[in-house]
Amino acid sequence: MSSQIKKSKTTTKKLVKSAPKSVPNAAADDQIFCCQFEVFGHVQGVFFRKHTQKKANELGITGWCMNTTRGTVQGMLEGSLDQMTDMKYWLQHKGSPRSVIEKAVFSENEALPINNFKMFSIRR
Repeated sequence: MSSQIKKSKTTTKKLVKSAPKSVPNAAADDQIFCCQFEVFGHVQGVFFRKHTQKKANELGITGWCMNTTRGTVQGMLEGSLDQMTDMKYWLQHKGSPRSVIEKAVFSENEALPINNFKMFSIRR
């Protein structure tokens, strides 16, 4: 019985060693995620949506943003984890030149099979 265990351990090691290392990383890079966001502070009347659209296009993010009646800007982001991380940082800490961001709230990242949006748009 111990010889069977040794054989299966050896076989497992060989399979692990022969598996290509780039496959898991390639799958993670291709994975699309989405999240909702809302930005609070002085974010209306300061070209926040226009600058958000510009930054999203630079990063390759798709989705949308819009003003709310509460004086915030909310929207949806779609992209890779790296793209989403960069965009979230921008929304929390930078924004448009004249904006004053108090806080930004994000939903959890949700994996998507495909993009729901083809571009990043401003909704009115």
